[in-house]
Amino acid sequence: MSENNIKAVIEALLFASEKPLTFEQIKDALDNIGTDEIRKNIEELRDEYEKTNRGIRIVEIAGGFQMITAPVFVSFLKKLYKKQRPEKLSLPALETLAIVAYKQPVTRREIEAIRNVNVDGMIKGLLDKALLRVAGRKKAPGRPKVYGTTRQFLEHFGLRSLDELPKIEEFLASKHQDSPALLATKEVK
Repeated sequence: MSENNIKAVIEALLFASEKPLTFEQIKDALDNIGTDEIRKNIEELRDEYEKTNRGIRIVEIAGGFQMITAPVFVSFLKKLYKKQRPEKLSLPALETLAIVAYKQPVTRREIEAIRNVNVDGMIKGLLDKALLRVAGRKKAPGRPKVYGTTRQFLEHFGLRSLDELPKIEEFLASKHQDSPALLATKEVK
């Protein structure tokens, strides 16, 4: 297969896929093409799209690659799809997800201890949305299930890995800087 054909096949695979494609998935479709060759072609496609100001980009998300709309064109898509509303997560669901993302693997009881509310419904809903998964069982009395985030979680939030989550210390520092109490003390001075 020629160099241009490899690139065209990778482009077609990424275009047709609803989910990010891993190197392994691309290798399975391209017989006898190595990971380095695939990465090189993906990088060339990325560069071509960027240099020619195309409407799409290739990004690395959740351990795979996916085509997305170039960020500068998002406003046009919003106009096109303004009647369609994506399902939003409630604040309690986001809080539960954040706890799991930062503390995984974590039990239901540990989540409830942090949130001070019952989270059975939240966990069920997040499992149904495939944002959480049962990651195993804790070696403790009763062997409670422990939960972790999924690849779908990474895709939903546009993350390559959990390493891209903001550090808790950074988040707390920025939150305290803008707190009403701190702002009030700045105004008094």
